[in-house]
Amino acid sequence: MKLQNMTYTIPWNLFLITLGSFLLAVGTKSIIIPHGMITSGFTGLSILLLYYTGVLTPGIWLLILNIPIFIIGWKLISRRFLYYSIYGASLLIILIDLIKFKIDITDPWLAALAGGILSGAGLGIIFRSLGSTGGNNIISILLNQKYGIRIGTYNFIFSFVLFFFSFGTLDTDLILYSMATSYISSLVMEYFMTLFNQQKMIIIISEKSQAIADEILNRLNRGATFLKGEGAYTGKSKNIILTVVNTFQIKRIEEVVFGIDPKAFLITENTFNVLGKGFSKRKVY
Repeated sequence: MKLQNMTYTIPWNLFLITLGSFLLAVGTKSIIIPHGMITSGFTGLSILLLYYTGVLTPGIWLLILNIPIFIIGWKLISRRFLYYSIYGASLLIILIDLIKFKIDITDPWLAALAGGILSGAGLGIIFRSLGSTGGNNIISILLNQKYGIRIGTYNFIFSFVLFFFSFGTLDTDLILYSMATSYISSLVMEYFMTLFNQQKMIIIISEKSQAIADEILNRLNRGATFLKGEGAYTGKSKNIILTVVNTFQIKRIEEVVFGIDPKAFLITENTFNVLGKGFSKRKVY
């Protein structure tokens, strides 16, 4: 089964949520909390409430915070998303309370780095599923779906506000370490969310466009489209080739293009979301 056909299968989504929740819980409970730092999202808010009150556990605070958010998810997204999110939130709550071991890191900057990488990887893997771990994840998905706000950007802004209210409660150094952890987590999360999705859009201008397009179709097994263009200086009409390839095919495209026409003009652009046959399927929660 192709990876893109697995997107909507139950085992695949449960696997992603389980793996992501485990990494997030380890980063939070084994690194971030032992160093007195807080993480991003509702997990960080639950830790801050624990520091403020000294009662309950991070898992129970997370459960309390999740109740109104799940109601919003039920009404505004879908039941399937809600069921996956209930599983993810329940698993994360259990793991955070069950994990008792501490990863022995003495340098706080290394702890911030390690905690950010683990929690960011966990969140990125979870966001590749059709669910979440509830809480702030549901809000970030709603904003992304309705307004196109990047999930990592929203999470970092939320964390910044959270850290602002931490002043006076936590040591200033710990807040700064926490901000570094959140920033690293956001970067790593975005990386995991775009992993295997990043493609290259290539525009080729050549006098031998038909021969190049034939090679792209037959040799690289990629599609190509002719865009009608006109030289600004010569006024001569020409076919401009538009194609999308993965990062491993860039050098092969260059070999094909310049092997046929050494005078060709080639433009390569990053693209993070290509939907359609042969690429990713549209993600519907």
